[in-house]
Amino acid sequence: MSNVEGLVRDVSLMNLDSLQLPELSTLAIKANLSISEQLFSQWLSLPYAFQLATSLLADAKAKAGESGSTVIATKGAGNHVLHPAVFSAGSTPPLSPRNISASPRISKPRIGPSSLGSSSIKLANDRQQAIPQFYFQNGRPISEEMKEQCLSEINTHFKNSPDGLREHEFKPITKEICKLPSFFSKVLFEKIDKDETGVVTSDKFIDYWITGNLLTMDLVTRIFTILAQPDHNYLTQRDFVPLLREILATHPGLEFLQDTPEFQERYAETVIYRIFYCLDRSGNGRITLRDLKRGDLITAMHQIDEEEDINKVLRYFSYEHFYVVYCKFWELDTNHDFLIDKDNLIRYGNHALTYRIVDRIFSQVPRKFTSNVEGKMCYEDFVYFILSEEDKASEPGLKYWFNCIDLDGNGALTANEMQFFYEEQLHRMECMSQEAVVFEDILCQIFDMIKPESNDRMTLRDLKGSKLSAHIFNILFNLNKFIAFESRDPFLIRLIPKGTFFYDYYQVDLHLLTPYLENSEGRLYIIVSAMEIPLLLARME
Repeated sequence: MSNVEGLVRDVSLMNLDSLQLPELSTLAIKANLSISEQLFSQWLSLPYAFQLATSLLADAKAKAGESGSTVIATKGAGNHVLHPAVFSAGSTPPLSPRNISASPRISKPRIGPSSLGSSSIKLANDRQQAIPQFYFQNGRPISEEMKEQCLSEINTHFKNSPDGLREHEFKPITKEICKLPSFFSKVLFEKIDKDETGVVTSDKFIDYWITGNLLTMDLVTRIFTILAQPDHNYLTQRDFVPLLREILATHPGLEFLQDTPEFQERYAETVIYRIFYCLDRSGNGRITLRDLKRGDLITAMHQIDEEEDINKVLRYFSYEHFYVVYCKFWELDTNHDFLIDKDNLIRYGNHALTYRIVDRIFSQVPRKFTSNVEGKMCYEDFVYFILSEEDKASEPGLKYWFNCIDLDGNGALTANEMQFFYEEQLHRMECMSQEAVVFEDILCQIFDMIKPESNDRMTLRDLKGSKLSAHIFNILFNLNKFIAFESRDPFLIRLIPKGTFFYDYYQVDLHLLTPYLENSEGRLYIIVSAMEIPLLLARME
């Protein structure tokens, strides 16, 4: 019994939570140690207690050399009782026995922290075994079956050319094995033939395609890897130049440009500007892999590879779209120095734009000019402008004009900012004997169209969530489109399918087509296909 008394004296050292007394508060036990002493003495008097203590003591002695913990025990009557202090601060003490027949207190069994810990570790191990690896930094490893199949196809194509393939013979490899558009043939050939030998052997191709892990890459990552420079994780405009040259040289829809190198160059520039306008979301002149995956450029590339009429590919590559943009620029550039100033741009769309919005454009708020000439925009700047003007509902267009209207740059459009631009519109309507609408009514109309989250301002997020956001900008600074929208025939608009001139990019200004689209009542019915625009322009000239 002396052993029990010795342990009771040290009862204050034990962890009271380990007693598992849900009926008693831990604070109550600490306030009255006599209760804990009685409970501990009662536990030690159980027959099973000394057996448990002996077993735990034996285990503690066996692991003493490994854990470095100190075991304190009292000896007596051939039995050993484990002192509560043997458990280190970082370890979990053993739970008291729960023998229903022997214990005077019957409680529901509880899972200890150590059991929970071991269960969590076991569950984590099971999950690690169940979930396969899904991210590979250098691409998914090539399976033996895929490798053997690819090697078989390579041997078939190189069987009749053991010394290698030349550039004009490499196109089947590009389309059938690499699954790339045919105009990637020259770019891929030059990428593999680093030594410029003019020949790509099967060993070179295997080393680049299989050893370089391009075989297991998805199509977008594969194209990005081929176009990007070795030390770059992004694409620049220069990376697309070889690709456009190959398209101009091989596509049947562009054969008529063979004798006009100037138009070839301008066409390639326009396509590249359109690509970066849509995909370069950061505006730093770089397209990342993420940008490329979010866009539809790869789909358009495959489309032009299969479509002989390049004008049917409305995204990026349409020659007729380029023709409209370039002719419009040439019309405004009166001295043909390939630069446009404020006086030139104000004539855009038969003076459709206000002076205030033109001033904001030339302040380079929406986009910094690349002309390097103060007060003038170059052809690239004009392409960004006309894309934004003719498709204000697109994400780049919304951002372009939002930055123009946001005078203080706080990321929100207020009534004062919108009124500043509408004042000039109102004055112009009065001069043209149009029915003038006061700004208060216009403001109510704008907020009804957009339905912003705040009652006194609109954010870019609000505009992106509305299908009528493009008309907001027309109301503020484009008089011709504002009047056309207000006098539109809603029944006719519903009949116009998407893809016609009214919805398509790079619309010719309405005043240019007026003689051909007016009916007896003088109303414009804009149902001209985008493919007919160059023909109409030619007739007007």
